[in-house]
Amino acid sequence: MQSDRLGEQQGGFAVVSITTAFLSGFGIGFALLGWYHLQVTRRFQRLRRRLQLENLEALSLPLLEQAGEGVITRSPCKAEAAELKQLLQAAPIGFIEVDEDNQLLWCNPRACALLEINRAEFGTLALPPPRLLLEVVRSYELDHLIQQTRDSQTQCQIDWVLHPVASEQARLAQLKSRTLRGHGVPLADGKVGVFLEDRQELVTLAQQRDRWTSDVAHELKTPLTSIRLVAETLYPRLEPPLQNWVERLLQETIRLSNLVQDLLDLSHLEGAQKPTLNLAPVDLPKLVHSAWLSLEPLARRKQLTLTYDGPAELLLPADGTRLHRVLLNLLDNGIKYSPSGATVQVRLMPIVATASQEKLIQLEVIDQGDGFPEGTLPHVFERFYRADPSRQRSPDWPPGETRVPTTGSGLGLAIVRQIVESHGGTVQAQNHPETGGAWIQIRLPAGKLTDEDPQPESQVR
Repeated sequence: MQSDRLGEQQGGFAVVSITTAFLSGFGIGFALLGWYHLQVTRRFQRLRRRLQLENLEALSLPLLEQAGEGVITRSPCKAEAAELKQLLQAAPIGFIEVDEDNQLLWCNPRACALLEINRAEFGTLALPPPRLLLEVVRSYELDHLIQQTRDSQTQCQIDWVLHPVASEQARLAQLKSRTLRGHGVPLADGKVGVFLEDRQELVTLAQQRDRWTSDVAHELKTPLTSIRLVAETLYPRLEPPLQNWVERLLQETIRLSNLVQDLLDLSHLEGAQKPTLNLAPVDLPKLVHSAWLSLEPLARRKQLTLTYDGPAELLLPADGTRLHRVLLNLLDNGIKYSPSGATVQVRLMPIVATASQEKLIQLEVIDQGDGFPEGTLPHVFERFYRADPSRQRSPDWPPGETRVPTTGSGLGLAIVRQIVESHGGTVQAQNHPETGGAWIQIRLPAGKLTDEDPQPESQVR
C-alpha cells in the first residue's frame, strides 16, 4: 500500500517536471522567435532607409524573409543603384561619397580628375577598402563642407582653391591650382555626397575681363585728360552761345574721366590680395561733414539737408582718403534718389560684436527715396549693376556752377564694398522700415575691448 503511494508521488513529480520542461522550452523558443523577429525588423528598417523606398510596405512576407537572410542584394533596387552609378561614371561633374566616419567610399572619374585621386583605386564600380578622405585628398575646405552638411542635414555649398600636393608626380605633371565649387548633399546613415564643379575657367575669364578693363581704362585716361584741358582752355575764350556747347563737352568729359578712374580704382582693389592702406587715426564725424560739404552744391539744388546722429568725435585707424571716397559715393546716392526737401541721415555708433567680443564702428546712411527693389538687394554691390533702370543720372549743372564728380555708372557701391572689405569690415544694403529709402550699413573693426567700451551689441540696440 505504501509502495503504491510512493509510485503515485513519483509519477506526479514526473508529470510536473515534464510540464515545467515543456513550458520552459516553449518560453525560450518564444523568446528566441521574438528576438529573431526584432532583428529582422531592424534590418528591414535599415534597408528601407538605405534604399529610400516609398512603397516598401507592399513587399510580401517572402521578400521580408529574403531581406533577413541577405538576399535583398538581388532586388530591382540594387539594379537601379548600379544604373545610377553608371550614370555618375559618365557625368561631366564630379561626385564623391563618404561614410559617417569621413571615409571615401566611391567617386566617379571626373572627381578623380578634379581632386587628383588615383582612378584605378576609387574610380571603378567595385568598392575599394574605405580610406579617410584627408588621406586621399588634402583639402580641409572639402572636409569642412562635408561636416557642415552632415551637421545641418541640409544642402551646403562652398567655393575654394585646391592646391596640388607638392610631390614629384605633381611637378612632372605640371599640376596647377584650380577653383572648385562643392555642393554637399546629406544621405542616409550619416553618409554625405558631394558634387564637384570646376570653376577655374570662369575665374580665368573674369581675370582676363578685369585685366582688359584695366588696360582700356589706362589707355583712355591720357586722351580724356587732353580733351578736358582743351575744353577748359576754350571755354573762357568763346561767346555765350558757343560756351554752352563747350560746357556740355566739358561735363561729359569729366563724367567719362571719373568713370575711367573708378574702373582703375576698382581693378586695383579687386586685383590686389591685400590692398595697400595708409592707416592713420581718422575722425569719422569730421570726415562725414567734409564729404557732405563737397556735395553741398548738389544738395542745395534739391534743398536737401544732412542729419547727423552720433558722437562729436570718434577716431578710427583707417585710410582717410579711401573712407572719404566711401562717404562721397554713399551721400551722392542719397542726394540723387531723395526727393526735393528731404533729409539724408547719417548715423555713427560704436557697437560690440556679440560672438567675437570685438569692438566695431557702425556707419549708416539712410535716404528718403524709393529704396531698392526687393529682388535687387543681393546684387546692388556688383559692378555696373543699377537697381532701377528708370534712375537716370543727375541733370547737368548750369554754366558757372561748381561741378561735383558723380558717376551714375553702377560702380559706386562696388567700390564701397571693396574699400570696406579691404579694411576688414562688412557692408549690407536694405530698405529702411520707416523712411522706405535705401539703408546702407557699414561695420568697421576698431580694435579690442577695454573696460570703457560699450556693452555687447545685443544690449545697445
